[in-house]
Amino acid sequence: MNDVSQADCCGSNAPPVSADKLHIAIIGSGSGAFAAAIRAAEAGTRVSMIERGTLGGTCVNVGCVPSKIMIQAAHVAHVRASSPFDEGISASAPEIDRKRLSAQQQARVEELRQSKYQSILDSHKYIELIHGQAQFIDSKTLEVRTEAGIQLLPFDRCLIATGASPAIPSIVGLEDTPYWTSTEALESETIPDRLAVIGSSVIAVELAQAFTRLGSQVTILARSRLLSREDPAVGEALTKIFRDEGIEVLEYTQASRIDHTSNEFRLATSTGEIRSDRLLVATGRKPNAQTLNLDAIKIRTGENGAIIVDDHMRTSAPGIFAAGDCTNQPQLVYVAAAAGTRAAINMTSGDAKLNLDAMPAVVFTDPQVATTGLSEAEARTFGIKTETRTLTLENVPRALANFETRGFIKLVAEADSHRLIGVQAIAANAGELIQTASLAIHHRMTVTELAEQLFPYLTMVEGLKLAAQTFTKDVTQLSCCAG
Repeated sequence: MNDVSQADCCGSNAPPVSADKLHIAIIGSGSGAFAAAIRAAEAGTRVSMIERGTLGGTCVNVGCVPSKIMIQAAHVAHVRASSPFDEGISASAPEIDRKRLSAQQQARVEELRQSKYQSILDSHKYIELIHGQAQFIDSKTLEVRTEAGIQLLPFDRCLIATGASPAIPSIVGLEDTPYWTSTEALESETIPDRLAVIGSSVIAVELAQAFTRLGSQVTILARSRLLSREDPAVGEALTKIFRDEGIEVLEYTQASRIDHTSNEFRLATSTGEIRSDRLLVATGRKPNAQTLNLDAIKIRTGENGAIIVDDHMRTSAPGIFAAGDCTNQPQLVYVAAAAGTRAAINMTSGDAKLNLDAMPAVVFTDPQVATTGLSEAEARTFGIKTETRTLTLENVPRALANFETRGFIKLVAEADSHRLIGVQAIAANAGELIQTASLAIHHRMTVTELAEQLFPYLTMVEGLKLAAQTFTKDVTQLSCCAG
């Protein structure tokens, strides 16, 4: 995490200044930017926030919020059409009115943008919003291009929080086609009969399943396997679940050429041609930093142009900080917000670090994928000897009561100490149990200590206790709530 040395960073050589005497410039208006602005304004610091697009950034406008609304709508449709209780509750496929769903989705987006972003600006006298495109002139001055013209904006400290945008692969013919990114897919008012998805990470799998449940025949082209950065068992389980739902998953498959004629996409691959009505490209996101003129202040960047920061959110340029998806930190909205808050503390002469050792992450498929800490493979790269246990959901009473036993919970422990260092779960509502696992890792609990905790019966989080018990017991020989 400490890619930038203390000597290279602004926190070690910027003179302390009283917070109420500072002027902080923040480029961007997403979660990281707002978290920083609020914290700085609370200290009496004057903040100028520069936004070139829509207020609120990715999450509320075209990311987390609209995608989770669409995913939940698709889940409701799926349950109505096919339920584990279909022996006693008749199921029938619902009619899908995507245009009305889209309107409902957009209304909630606008409501949250107003209540969580615009209203905050309106209530903080120390924060001003400037609509325009910013770039660095030097380490103390921004040039901001607005509709009224160009203005120079001097500052004492600056936070770059410009987020990220879809990364588009280089495939012959792709740029000449009307392909979708996640933005267009979420805004679409129609459900295509056939949808091809290029990509196999979080956005790709979430939207692939959502469109399937809303009526599309979906084909996923995965360069390797689904969720390839996770424990291999996660991808294997999700692939089986997807295929059982009718999603065609083509592993180790890439498109070499894409054509679009007569309203049809044609994707040439090594295994044959794939045809679809729509094409979703979901191959990751790249940092939005190309237009900032970072060379003017000699900021170090890494892979894909990500701004390199240390655990204080300091860049290699004195007085310049960065947070969120434009950096080398994980592209998660709550990481961006936490980083923004800490950046504001550090820009106002504080000392706050961001610890990502027990960072929880959730993929909102059904069942969900949730992880925290190290996987078994990651632990090996650090030279850590591990002991692991995997509990299938047939052994979790809540899963049995739900008639939903797809998935597992895997615990990774340090072999010598039995200290919990990682958890991977694929289960219904896995996202609701992963924070407990993160807290256990953060507090350096052993699997024995975790197994001794009280967990409410008939909850999914009880699966963590049962998984921990498997290190010393055969849980199939326990009564329902044996401690």
